[in-house]
Amino acid sequence: MAFNRAPGTPAPRSSERSPVTEQVAFRARRAVVGDREVAATVVVADGRVVAVEPYDAEVADGTTVVELAPDEVLLPGLVDTHVHVNEPGRTDWEGFASATRAAAAGGVTTIIDMPLNSIPPTTTVEALRTKQDVARDQAYVDVGFWGGAIPGNVPDLRPLHDAGVFGFKCFLLHSGVDEFPHLTTPQMREALAEIASFDGLLIVHAEDAEVIDASVSPGGRAYADFLGSRPREAEERAIRTVVDAVRDTGGRAHILHLSDADAIPMLADARAEGLALSVETCPHYLTLEAEGIPDGATQFKCCPPIREHENRDRLWQGLADGTIATIVSDHSPSTADLKLLDVGDFGQAWGGIAGLQLGLPAIWSEARERGHDLVDVVRWMGRNTADQVGLHDRGRIEVGATADLVVFAPDERFTVDVAALHHKNPVSAYAGRELTGVVRQTWLHGIPVDTDDAPRGQLLRRGQP
Repeated sequence: MAFNRAPGTPAPRSSERSPVTEQVAFRARRAVVGDREVAATVVVADGRVVAVEPYDAEVADGTTVVELAPDEVLLPGLVDTHVHVNEPGRTDWEGFASATRAAAAGGVTTIIDMPLNSIPPTTTVEALRTKQDVARDQAYVDVGFWGGAIPGNVPDLRPLHDAGVFGFKCFLLHSGVDEFPHLTTPQMREALAEIASFDGLLIVHAEDAEVIDASVSPGGRAYADFLGSRPREAEERAIRTVVDAVRDTGGRAHILHLSDADAIPMLADARAEGLALSVETCPHYLTLEAEGIPDGATQFKCCPPIREHENRDRLWQGLADGTIATIVSDHSPSTADLKLLDVGDFGQAWGGIAGLQLGLPAIWSEARERGHDLVDVVRWMGRNTADQVGLHDRGRIEVGATADLVVFAPDERFTVDVAALHHKNPVSAYAGRELTGVVRQTWLHGIPVDTDDAPRGQLLRRGQP
């Protein structure tokens, strides 16, 4: 199925598709270029941006011209560094074909796959090779990989780094799957010291196990009880543990999926101290709120949890002041039966939000109401996420950047229909929600994505040009 096609620019059939070397010029009355929105003509060839010219600039003979409609904006492809693809091992939850179709439909042209929920987890070079072999011929967008830091695999970290993973994920409490055990504080420090020795990056699910163990039981249908079982203190204590470890080892660390706005001052202080510490948050923490989650609605369960309205407001403040630099999906799908929607027990249901395809419209719908523009959204979801993992030629429109482009209609509204999503399982916390902003076409390496064609996504490795 061809999808996301800009008006007036039908793509040729597979047998007629132009070669990658064809030069294409995108004429856009609105394009996000650098830190501005401008009228521009963006010329691409050989999979790269070769020129950014004024809107009415002449183009060379033989150039294919794609004229964007007046209601469309040209964006760079977004980079989502937090995606659980789950293949191999749990491919009934998600897989590379379905996940990367969903990414392309949502304007995401690069994803970095998390090391757990697949079997085997990506904690050895052999496991990385297994995952790469599975992904290679299925990816509709470009795919990179995180490694995992678990008890006993410190000797595997440098080989994984040399094999091209973008960093290493660890948990400070049970991960939810037994094959990816969490690290104690001493083990985390040992891993961070080793990773610092080759200037790698440790990314941390920062919730403290002792705090959560001492909290109320998460069981039952009441969302308030589930929220009470994952208190803010759990995030704050775990983040403090990471801050201390970064200070003592000189390593680099990144806090995953921040939901607790109370931790923002601590993170800002760490950055002001000069520590190599960064933090991300997610669309569901920025667009949903605890007060709006019905009891039994386990499609909203995730860890750390969606918190209150006032907390959401302060997360946006953290984005505005730069303490929080990136927004990622934390796409963590499962089969519908694992969500226990018929029972609605938050203690037993799988925790995770399937939001890869909907991150851009969800964030844009909220950001525009708060006075932010598309330049901000691209910075949080494209340029900064790309820079975090060293992919400095992505998430931006500039000469030399990858020709990954998105035709976006920022004023078009739609209602989320889970049956129409490319995710493998029709479960979403956004079901029935009206969002603003539609991706009409996605281009990868200068070629429009068409799911009737063979996948063209590439496998990425850290440090590649």
